[in-house]
Amino acid sequence: MADYIKAFAGYLEMERNASGNTIASYVRDVTQFSQYLMETEGLEPPQGDTEHIERYIIYMIGKGKSASSVARSAASLKSYYGYLVNRGVVRRNPAKDAAPVKTERKLPQILTGKEVELFLEQPQCVDPKGYRDHAMLELLYATGIRVSELIGLNVEDVSLPGAFIRCAGRGKERIIPLYAAAVKALSDYVKDIRPQLVFDPREKALFVNMSGERMSRQGFWKIVKYYQEKAQINKDITPHTLRHSFAAHLLENGADLRSIQEMLGHADISSTQIYSQMVKQQLQDVYRKAHPRANART
Repeated sequence: MADYIKAFAGYLEMERNASGNTIASYVRDVTQFSQYLMETEGLEPPQGDTEHIERYIIYMIGKGKSASSVARSAASLKSYYGYLVNRGVVRRNPAKDAAPVKTERKLPQILTGKEVELFLEQPQCVDPKGYRDHAMLELLYATGIRVSELIGLNVEDVSLPGAFIRCAGRGKERIIPLYAAAVKALSDYVKDIRPQLVFDPREKALFVNMSGERMSRQGFWKIVKYYQEKAQINKDITPHTLRHSFAAHLLENGADLRSIQEMLGHADISSTQIYSQMVKQQLQDVYRKAHPRANART
């Protein structure tokens, strides 16, 4: 079955344009199920049925796996069996009929407008690192792009005169506008700072580390954590926090869900609708705290 799993990974990459992290998760989930099925039933995945998958779900829950992890594994198996159906290896997808895993979807944490301002003020534009970090954080909040998309940007993807970036994430290109402060931060960095950092004229990366090479995910994560501590904001800020804040603040100020979906690069509108829940929750919290009779006893 190793060959099927390897081919499945290739399918995810070439035909589904899945990210490296997604491919690794799917392959791990399918491999673990294959091992379980062989050890408990002496079967290969093509011989598995819905009952086997449901027993595996119960097994994972019994092992203390979180609901989200179990749900992700079930989704991985559904995708894998769908691949096997398309390749004619099995007739039907047994994972489709497996009992769904109930998960409680937690609303993502966002920053308030004041917290965003405080956070973006932390990089001091007094040296190349400060200018670069300021431009990265401004761009992330201005566009809501993923960190992988941010560090994957090339200089040619930015139009300073047009005030937009061109982002090719998850196999789909999208154009995202920039507000004036982000254009200014990018302009200062691209024109004056980046040439000081880049030693190889062939380097295309927009954002580079102090060695002149493309910024890594780990490097940017450290930058975010550094400025969180410096700002003394009592929230766990990650690169994705700015993405969530970008979407929630747009919705709060009247943007429609379809436009936000387009800018975020969500394939399904349901992924964007969570921000509506967040805004509703915030309104309820404000109402309960501010209305003089909200907490009155009946």
